[in-house]
Amino acid sequence: MRTTLVTAMTAIAVAGTVLVRTESRSGPPQQLPPRASLARDYPVQPVPFTSVRLTDEFWAPKIEINRTASIPAAFQQCEVTGRVDLFVRAAAVLRGETIANTRPPGYPFDDTDVYKVIEGASYTLSVHPDPKLDAYVDSLIAKIAAAQEKDGYLYTTRTINPAAPHRWAGKQRWELEKVDSHELYNLGHMIEAAVAHYQATGKRTFLDVAINAADMLVRTFGPGKASTWPGHQITEMALVRLYRVTGTAAYADLAKFFLDVRRPDAPASSNWPPSYHQAQAPVIEQTEAVGHAVRATYMYSGMADVAALTGDQAYLKALTTIWGNLVGQKFYITGGIGSTGSGEGFGPPYDLPNMSAYNETCASIGVDFWNLRMFLLTGDAQYIDVMERTLYNGLISGVSLDGKTYFYPNPLESRGQHARREWFGVACCPGNITRFLPSVPGYVYAKQGATIFVNLFAAGDADVALADGRAVKLTQTTRYPWDGAVKMTVAPDRAGPVTLKIRIPGWARNQPVPGDLYRFESATHEPASVRVNGAPVSMTLDKGYVSITRDWRASDSIELLLPMPVQRVVAHERVEADRGRVAFQRGPIVFAAEWPDNPDARVRNLVVADAMPMRSEFRPSLLGGVQVVTARATALALDATGAVTKKDQPFVAIPYYAWSNRGPGEMAVWLGRTEAVVTPAPFPTLAMMSRVAVSGEPRRSARMINDGEDPRRSSDSSAYFDWWPANGRTETADMTFPSATTVSEVQVYWFDDQPRGGVRVPESWRLLYRVNGEWRPVQTTAAYGTDKDKYNVVAFTPVRTDALRLEIKMFSDRSAGIQEWKVR
Repeated sequence: MRTTLVTAMTAIAVAGTVLVRTESRSGPPQQLPPRASLARDYPVQPVPFTSVRLTDEFWAPKIEINRTASIPAAFQQCEVTGRVDLFVRAAAVLRGETIANTRPPGYPFDDTDVYKVIEGASYTLSVHPDPKLDAYVDSLIAKIAAAQEKDGYLYTTRTINPAAPHRWAGKQRWELEKVDSHELYNLGHMIEAAVAHYQATGKRTFLDVAINAADMLVRTFGPGKASTWPGHQITEMALVRLYRVTGTAAYADLAKFFLDVRRPDAPASSNWPPSYHQAQAPVIEQTEAVGHAVRATYMYSGMADVAALTGDQAYLKALTTIWGNLVGQKFYITGGIGSTGSGEGFGPPYDLPNMSAYNETCASIGVDFWNLRMFLLTGDAQYIDVMERTLYNGLISGVSLDGKTYFYPNPLESRGQHARREWFGVACCPGNITRFLPSVPGYVYAKQGATIFVNLFAAGDADVALADGRAVKLTQTTRYPWDGAVKMTVAPDRAGPVTLKIRIPGWARNQPVPGDLYRFESATHEPASVRVNGAPVSMTLDKGYVSITRDWRASDSIELLLPMPVQRVVAHERVEADRGRVAFQRGPIVFAAEWPDNPDARVRNLVVADAMPMRSEFRPSLLGGVQVVTARATALALDATGAVTKKDQPFVAIPYYAWSNRGPGEMAVWLGRTEAVVTPAPFPTLAMMSRVAVSGEPRRSARMINDGEDPRRSSDSSAYFDWWPANGRTETADMTFPSATTVSEVQVYWFDDQPRGGVRVPESWRLLYRVNGEWRPVQTTAAYGTDKDKYNVVAFTPVRTDALRLEIKMFSDRSAGIQEWKVR
């Protein structure tokens, strides 16, 4: 089934808007005509990122940091965590060698972390030649190719140890694909990376691996063959992308097959309902965003690709309905999606908690993949509005300013329990960031015939090839997103009319998000405006765009002015977490109050009254240069008697994406409008002034154990500590006092996320105190309680000590955790 590659054939990459023209380096080009049903594509086409050069102060530095810091660090992590070694071990087995290490990976999808970083590196090589990086990527591809089985199958854990692969893999190929083997997911990411590498370098080394794998899939699945669907979607997008590069229509056919056979028929061994995999109904009958958020957006993106190729209106109808449900009921003001950590996905309508918001970084990337595709299908700016919100807020919040640490979830509130990490056991987010950021320039422009869409605003220039063969150079001068003034020039290489469609963002038209989930508290009185050579242009909008058609000359100047007052955002009344609260937005940027910028390092106890004037200023020395919002706020706190005190103080908010770059502490996007919704800062207790240290290698911050805030229930996932995934062990938590103190009682509130989670109250526990460096049990006749949803109180004979210890024995198959620990 191998075909000679199509010369100069366009291809849209999963990383948003990569539309790259390539020349075959494998011999005379020969294009195989696609089937008639597939002889179409998106009516609007993105301008490739390789044709857009950003010189702005916002995106250009982030893209360069990704190239120089994030990609090298991610490759290093793939090496030191054994992900690269998976391919080395698999290749050794295929050569008939006996290997000592046959252990499965931590997760069966660990292969994909290597693929994703190769994809990101390939994009950077497209615009920034780097012989050293090029050679290293070639060495990785050689290892990957050697690990591929003869028929095209590539799944290292099964190749390394066919008799005992990862426990999610099943005994036979594809046996648990609908559950969680991730065999198709792995191949999907591999194909994505291989196409990107071919387009960047012209080398077929990796592309041939992808074609071999895709041919195996075509031989295995389809009408009259095996029938399955990907448990974790992405294969659909990848196959369409490979079709566009090779012209092999069978790949696109298989992508549609994988979508059309999706049904609630997963094996009974699945721990999740069909909706977790978006398999609760045929895809064209689905109406609601449900289940795992990353899987969902990848599937919706694949559906859009197939709809573009086939013109299938049932697909588009389903996508439009699902999109309306998401944006109208399940979308965060930061553009994040997936409110719950249980299943890493969507909760019920309007259930948008802030501190426990999951908002996986990968899901934000998936949102932008999907919204770009919806725009390409419809030419409607509402999809760019949503894409921009996610892009500037909930997506780039996933990576630190230095490009070296990451968030997996992106909450909208923190008590200090959240911190970025260099890597994760499930490391999908770092790799996804490395492959997404290089493609950002490709989100700026799109084209259709002799029409050019200006979707995003960033300083730089672009070369746009129109359908009639003309070339147009576009230049933007702007400080967006800090300033709403944008100057543009349009320079065609020869005469003829060109239509420029300039997006007027929804936030500049008093609509933060399409629908009524969020609204600005008051309308902006200064409207957006467009001028050409100083003359005003009619602001009649078509699908969110101002259209200007003329024979452009190099001397022509377009001036777009998007006023950027600080806007107060309020949520729909049904969003319980945001009732009585307000968020702040300026331009496309959502702001958050963070501890380093506000008195007493607290922000969750602040009230910002509706009548309080808001100001904004640019601070070049703060967080790499950011706009801030300033005002006055009232801080509430409890005194020693339990009475509420009030203090007027300055208030500062920074862009949400930049939080958690200065250490852990309080953060909040939604601030109180009235005192009724704000929890006053607790009066400092002995426990709060003490230092807590825990045994083991926990993933969570122990500071939640003694932060002084009472949980609502044992399952409260807002702020807690646990030892998960460690099971069946005895662990300790030590509280060291500022000085020796006489104590006689402790109160412990246990964390327990049963039945879905892996943590429950302990099997047993006891309390010890320290004397001269020795730990001794306290004397008590009280029972060591393990009740849920309450404080378990243990009184004991008073002791004078500088530290207490909880010694906690877990159940054999569960971990343990603590919500709060008080001392008297």
